[in-house]
Amino acid sequence: MSETETATDDTPERPEMHVSFEFFPPKSDKMEATLWQAIEKLAPLEPRFVSVTYGAGGSTRERTHATVARIVRETNLTPAAHLTCVDATREEVDQVARDYLAAGVRHIVALRGDPIAGIGTSYRAHPGGYAYSSDLVAALKKIADFEISVSAYAERHPESPDWQTDIDMLKRKVDAGATRAITQFFFNNDLFEAYVERVRAAGIFIPIVPGVIPIHNFTQISKFAGMCGASMPQALVERFEGLEHDPETHKLVAAAVAAEQVDDLVSRGVTDFHFYTLNRADLVFAICHMLGIRPHMETVAA
Repeated sequence: MSETETATDDTPERPEMHVSFEFFPPKSDKMEATLWQAIEKLAPLEPRFVSVTYGAGGSTRERTHATVARIVRETNLTPAAHLTCVDATREEVDQVARDYLAAGVRHIVALRGDPIAGIGTSYRAHPGGYAYSSDLVAALKKIADFEISVSAYAERHPESPDWQTDIDMLKRKVDAGATRAITQFFFNNDLFEAYVERVRAAGIFIPIVPGVIPIHNFTQISKFAGMCGASMPQALVERFEGLEHDPETHKLVAAAVAAEQVDDLVSRGVTDFHFYTLNRADLVFAICHMLGIRPHMETVAA
């Protein structure tokens, strides 16, 4: 090679990755400390937003609002507050939205919500409330120009009788003003890819962001999966067999499983990820590092 020649790298440049994180409001001082340790660890990664969940029937309403308000006050993070239709009148739901607006929140994750008696029981709309999340989305848009994320299901919502019903429901939410859909967690990337193809074929073109949950505790996540209709591939089950009393090896396997899933999604063209953190930062931080998302220390706090 002559002095004037330069080497070329034919490796395609990796697209820019974006992440968001989900937390749940703490029930005790100890859980509050754990939550904020996670927030402080993940904040320097500059997520697009961080969402805070909202219990069935508004059972965590005050704690959710307090957590969101503290995020607004003490960090540079963009909060997205969850809001559901369950066990509340339209006026009550609207007031919560206005309270969020007053606290500086401009992004809401609008959900129908699980039946107040728990997943697996029949859903009944409150007589004076919003019946569906599409109704909630439309109402929120009348209150303010919120950015609105909604739910999606790579394996179909457990209550949807068929795919047409499921996709029609998503389209109603988009037509009402939703700007992003975040999926329930899943472990089979083929199912997510097939879902996105169905959505696009139906003429829906908002971002469909995969929800990813690191398996901190296999027993716990298996229970969650069973309740929300997310399948657990047998090969995945086998990888965690015998690790019930070996937390160190369990953590290593969990990191490998999550990294493999995310890397495969990237190879399929995915650039946005939503992580269900369960208020723990370690595995999520490691996966983000693998994606090339590194801390910007000056952005930790306001």
